[in-house]
Amino acid sequence: MSNASTAASGTASNSSLVVFVSRVLLSILFILAGYAKLTDIAGTAGWFGSIGLPMPTVTTVVAGLIELLGGLAILVGFQTRVVAVVMAIFTLAATAAAHLDFSQAGNALMLQKNLAITGGFLLLAVLGAGAWSIDAKRG
Repeated sequence: MSNASTAASGTASNSSLVVFVSRVLLSILFILAGYAKLTDIAGTAGWFGSIGLPMPTVTTVVAGLIELLGGLAILVGFQTRVVAVVMAIFTLAATAAAHLDFSQAGNALMLQKNLAITGGFLLLAVLGAGAWSIDAKRG
């Protein structure tokens, strides 16, 4: 094997690892948040209602399912490009709904965090899930 192909193989392997780690890191927040919403529907719906979201119980279940299932799909690399776009839009919508009142402590930081997360999802939408994914196995 030539030095060039060895270097290319190492680069591909490193890039697969980086994309995988990125998917894991992006997914953790959403899996945990979705699980929390779905295991405390009343509490989350109460908060959603207090910030003026419509149909807070339905909104809680829908948001929880998007977060949990979307997070799991990103984690395993299933339909990653499509799910990443959905998660980017969801993250921006959640930011608009709950984190633009800067009189509330922490919302400026939440806005910045969510914009960074959206950037990560958009990169996944463009680059795909990488070699260590269900998408790659499905060909």
